[in-house]
Amino acid sequence: MKVTALAHQHQFVHGLATFSKIHPRSNVRRPNATAFHVRMSLREDAPSLAVVGVTGAVGQEFLSVLSDRSFPYSSIKMLASKRSAGKRLTFEDKEYIIEELSADSFSGVDIALFSAGGSISKKFGPIAIDCGSIVVDNSSAFRMDEDVPLVIPEVNPEAMSHIKLRSGKGALIANPNCSTIICLMAATPLHQRAKVVRMVVSTYQAASGAGAAAMEELEQQTREVLEGKRPTCEIFKQQYAFNLFSHNAPVLSNGYNEEEMKLVKETRKIWNNMNVKVTATCIRVPVMRAHAESVNLQFEEPLDEDTARTILKNAPGVVVIDDRASNRFPTPLAVSNKDEVAVGRIRQDVSQDGNYGLDLFVCGDQIRKGAALNAIQIAEMLL
Repeated sequence: MKVTALAHQHQFVHGLATFSKIHPRSNVRRPNATAFHVRMSLREDAPSLAVVGVTGAVGQEFLSVLSDRSFPYSSIKMLASKRSAGKRLTFEDKEYIIEELSADSFSGVDIALFSAGGSISKKFGPIAIDCGSIVVDNSSAFRMDEDVPLVIPEVNPEAMSHIKLRSGKGALIANPNCSTIICLMAATPLHQRAKVVRMVVSTYQAASGAGAAAMEELEQQTREVLEGKRPTCEIFKQQYAFNLFSHNAPVLSNGYNEEEMKLVKETRKIWNNMNVKVTATCIRVPVMRAHAESVNLQFEEPLDEDTARTILKNAPGVVVIDDRASNRFPTPLAVSNKDEVAVGRIRQDVSQDGNYGLDLFVCGDQIRKGAALNAIQIAEMLL
């Protein structure tokens, strides 16, 4: 079976969704578009890569982003489970055989991109490091380890400044959770100006956060409900189409679920501020691949909405969509397949005296900036 992974078309392996997509060019370190684009990615002097979990939604997006951004590589290993091993995959006009992930997979690999779940990362991440690879891990396995940098390149690039490619020493860099990345892309520029002392976040999270199978089930359920059939509920165990519900992560003893506590803990680590107060409520909504978040910020210093809007317009990787006259603000559909995080509904918090509070509405593509793009940007910083 062949799996095609191109900048403009994905075909997932058997059992996952098949779809085509166009990735509009953005202004975030993208190559110049030309009428006749010659790929310069494959170069003998470039790093060798491995993609772990290449048949999954994020694994496929890794390939798309690598191609879109003309990331240089001398070779690339396509790694997945035994079930996918032996299948063929086409990437940038070259055919690859998907290999079964094993302890021998990382010999000679400079950068290993992991998105195959926490258990796989815990087992094979240290093996890759011992082989001298720099691991960029999309799972939650190592995010809160004190010695592991948790990085959003636009926010805290200095956290990984000590890690050098081809130094003879392997290392691991963690990709934050998707909801954390999308939130902090908008909140950090304002935090840097006026210092956030408290942040309240409500998330409206897409199917893609639960993987390609969840995206497929949402599409299937939608057809079934419209046809008057009983919806197939295998991923979330309840109807997802035309419904929303509390995020499916396990609920902890404090009443928060794991997704909510990720946002709390990861924000503190990324901002290097254990005193910032963060609370979150995470909801799963029937949207395909982009998250939305309502963010309320309380500041130590005053910050008016006009200054905040100007700061956000100049923030890297952020686009402001804030047209009150036409009631036009960010939507998940508008940011799907886009690199930038969109921010709107920028307004003073009327529950607070003075200019010490702001409300924002933020949308970002969960698979792209919330996962694959952020990881590739981390890899770019190693070049």
